[in-house]
Amino acid sequence: MTDLPTPTTRRPEPGQLTFTAPRRGKPPKHLADLDPAERKAAVEALGHKGFRAKQLSTHYFERLVDDPDQMTDLPKDARTELVEGLLPQLLTPVRELQADAGATIKQVFRLFDGALVESVLMRYPGRVTMCISSQAGCGMNCPFCATGQEGLTRNLTTAEIVEQVVAGARALRHGDLAGGDEADREAPLRVSNVVFMGMGEALANYRQAINAIRRLTDPTPDGLGMSARGITMSTVGLVPAIDKLAAEGIPVTLALSLHAPDDELRDELVPINTRWKVDEAIDAAYRYYRTTGRRVSIEYALIKDINDQGWRADLLGEKLSRRGKGWVHVNPIPLNPTPGSKWTASRPGVEQNFVERLRAHGIPTTIRDTRGSEIDGACGQLAAATA
Repeated sequence: MTDLPTPTTRRPEPGQLTFTAPRRGKPPKHLADLDPAERKAAVEALGHKGFRAKQLSTHYFERLVDDPDQMTDLPKDARTELVEGLLPQLLTPVRELQADAGATIKQVFRLFDGALVESVLMRYPGRVTMCISSQAGCGMNCPFCATGQEGLTRNLTTAEIVEQVVAGARALRHGDLAGGDEADREAPLRVSNVVFMGMGEALANYRQAINAIRRLTDPTPDGLGMSARGITMSTVGLVPAIDKLAAEGIPVTLALSLHAPDDELRDELVPINTRWKVDEAIDAAYRYYRTTGRRVSIEYALIKDINDQGWRADLLGEKLSRRGKGWVHVNPIPLNPTPGSKWTASRPGVEQNFVERLRAHGIPTTIRDTRGSEIDGACGQLAAATA
C-alpha cells in the first residue's frame, strides 16, 4: 500500500475538557461546503491557479490532511493561505470516551459558536460505522431522547456534517479504533457505513444533509468516495421530505423511527405524529421503497411497559404486511436510558416476544446491537453531560 502522510487531528487528551465563549455569526466557509466548480472559483478568488482546488481536495478527502506543512505539492508560500481560506477548523474535540474494549469511540465536538455535537465511531467485523449528527440539538421533542429534551440550537452546515466523518477516518488512520479481525486490519482504513442517527432530525436540515451525502459519495478527490448504499438516513417521519428524498436519485437506506404503531401512543412518544400520523409515515416509507427499490428499516425503541406489549407488535406487523412483502425490516432497539428518566429498556423476555410476534406476520426483525451504554451512549447524552 502506498505510504501516506500522517493524518492530522486536533484533539485533547482523553477525558480532557476545554471551554470557550460562544460566538455569533455563520460558520466559516469550508471546502466541503462547495462543489468542484465552486472550489475552483474560491481558489481563484484567493489569487491562485484554479487547479490548486483539486490538489486541496485530494489532501482533504483522500489523504485526510489539513496540515499545510504536509501539502508539499502546493507552493510553500501558498499553503497557509489556502488552508486558512478553505480548510478552517470546524470541529474542536472536547471530550472522548471509549467502550467495547476500544471498538467504540464517542466524541463530543465544539463548533465555532460553542454549540456541542456528538459522533460515534464503531468497528464491527468487516465494517466501520459512524453515527453522525445533522443538527446541534433537535426540535422534535421526543420525551425519551436526550437530544430531544435539549431542544434545537441550530442546523449544521454541509461541511460540519462531513467533517465528522473525516474526523472518524483520521482516527482510523491513527489506529485509534480497536477490534476487527485480521482481514479488517489488512483492509484499507476507511469508514464504510454512515448513519444519520446522531443528534438532530436530518430531514429537517434537508439541503445541508443532502449536500453532505453527495460529498460523502462523490468519487475521490471530489468527495470521500463512499457507496450511497452504505448510508442510512433516519427520520421521525417528515412525510414531504421523505418523498423529496426518494426523488433525489441517491440510493441511501431510509430508516423510519416509528416507536409505536398506534396514533394515541405515538402522539406522546413522537410529537410530530400530531402532524403526520402513523399510517401516513408508513405510506411515505413504502413509497420510498417503491421509488428507490431500497428496503426500508423501521426503528422501534423498546420501552418497558410503554410500547412493548404483544398486541402492539401484532398491530405493527399487520400494518407493515398489509403493504406488501420484502419491502421492510424492523429493528427493535432496547432503549438506552438517560439518567433520571422514567423511560427504561424492556425486559429481555418481552423483547423476544415482540420479535417473535413480528416474525409471525412475515416481517424480518432483528434486535439492533446497542453500544456504549457505559459512556453515555444515548443520543445527546454525552453532549448534555459535557455542557
